[in-house]
Amino acid sequence: MWERRIADGLAFLRRRVSGDYPVDDFGFDPELTEQLLARVLRPLYRSWFRVEVSGLEHVPGDGAALLVGNHSGTIAMDSMMLQLALLDDHPAHRHLRLLGADFIFRTPLLAEFARKSGATLACNPDAERLLSDGEIVGVFPEGFKGIGKRFTDRYKLQRFGRGGFVAAALRTKTPIVPVSIVGAEEIYPLVGDIKPLARLLGIPYFPVTPFFPWLGPLGAVPLPSKWLIECGEPIDTSALDADPDDPAAVFGLADEVRETIQQTLHRLLLRRGSTF
Repeated sequence: MWERRIADGLAFLRRRVSGDYPVDDFGFDPELTEQLLARVLRPLYRSWFRVEVSGLEHVPGDGAALLVGNHSGTIAMDSMMLQLALLDDHPAHRHLRLLGADFIFRTPLLAEFARKSGATLACNPDAERLLSDGEIVGVFPEGFKGIGKRFTDRYKLQRFGRGGFVAAALRTKTPIVPVSIVGAEEIYPLVGDIKPLARLLGIPYFPVTPFFPWLGPLGAVPLPSKWLIECGEPIDTSALDADPDDPAAVFGLADEVRETIQQTLHRLLLRRGSTF
């Protein structure tokens, strides 16, 4: 077994050095994602957060779907755990193509990591192209308002932006799957934001938690909260008589998705019981 692992590792390194590996037009590198990134995250997923996933039968085994989730946690760990849930626990082992904020793709190293792991810019042309290609696309419409909210506002969904994700789903006749994530709110309890330092560094916020920055690198270790992820019943946009260019129709459907996620969060919190 060890000989096979060593051989596989050497073969992986040879392909990386020679450039003999596939990358799509968005920069997505499935081999690097599966062989390196997923392996790094898997101990967090399995042992640290002990993630339980339900409702994966609502995510199609082939063809497009738009997964819409709540966002939290100071660092976007929830998006990575959802990616791993689809890769490891979905019967079809599908890759989740995330839509990210402009800030991510303006930041050196972070932009490269995001592209390699399958993310692209959160804009309608990119979203519609991925959906038209039959990909599973993930979006967190709360954006930085979600991951940067105070611990006192945990599990209270923020505004869902302008509903661009709804318009993309309507144009491509793609089902929308509401995703509710419990557990991410507690990994880095945000109690403050050093705004002058955030402006100096050019980041949305500089988090202050009970442990960071006071304990240095040790304060960056996430707390081992218990996670529950539920994929809800899909909304069939092909059956809706809604105009993607009608703001009222778009906002109305976005609010429906938001309310579904909020109600599911309440139910999951009761089911989880203890935070840890």
